[in-house]
Amino acid sequence: MMAEINGVAVTPSDLQTLALVNYGHFTSMRMDENQRVRGLSLHLERLRRDCRALFDTELDPERTIEYVRHAVGATAGPAVIRITCFDPHLEMGHPGSDANPQLLVTMRPAGAMPPPPLRSVRSFEFSRDTPEVKHIGLFSQLRLRRIAQRSGADDALFVERDGRISEGGTWNIGFVRADGTVVWPEAPVLPGVTMRLLQEAHPRTDTAPVTRADLPQMRAAFATNTSIGVRPIETIDDHTFDTDDAVLTELHERYVAIEGEKL
Repeated sequence: MMAEINGVAVTPSDLQTLALVNYGHFTSMRMDENQRVRGLSLHLERLRRDCRALFDTELDPERTIEYVRHAVGATAGPAVIRITCFDPHLEMGHPGSDANPQLLVTMRPAGAMPPPPLRSVRSFEFSRDTPEVKHIGLFSQLRLRRIAQRSGADDALFVERDGRISEGGTWNIGFVRADGTVVWPEAPVLPGVTMRLLQEAHPRTDTAPVTRADLPQMRAAFATNTSIGVRPIETIDDHTFDTDDAVLTELHERYVAIEGEKL
């Protein structure tokens, strides 16, 4: 896996603060053939917004793109590019110091899209810390994913204390009602770029609270993020959905038809 910080190859010492202090934010985006990214401007908007929230400073989008282009080079794709924003000089004892965040760009091959359906998802009562920020503090999500997988499931789904379904371990979730309407759970969630693109692309979209008790009224369920696009979900706990639902096919087709922005 390639890795550069501000256009320079990474050394182990460069990553020490990232590993030990673990304070920062990121975005991941899928680069398709010809170096195009769906929702590229939305990913840059997310980085700028989260940089202000975590570091009280402005991120230069043009500089960000320059570093991404340098790291990508002649790679055609498909690939998943992750941009992580952190300050290598931030100390655990003094996180309130003025920050000078740097940009770590990593890249790995992208898998098939969409991947096979999620066979089984297990729900947990859990609320993410600062869900509106795509921060690097993933311990709690990965712990629940591990518990889910050790119990025979594929992944974890989060449910708020008030019973509202929110999101998955590293993905947003959507449902298809009996009438074919796509419904996105109304809850504290990360505003996913793929979710936003699908909301704009599909004409019958709604946002409303969804609880476990509502699952029998949903004919299909799916996970979304930039790496997987639209991924059907077969079961949540003991409720089964149609992974071949026509609306899921339509969502996938509408998503892949979105023209990517050139890096």
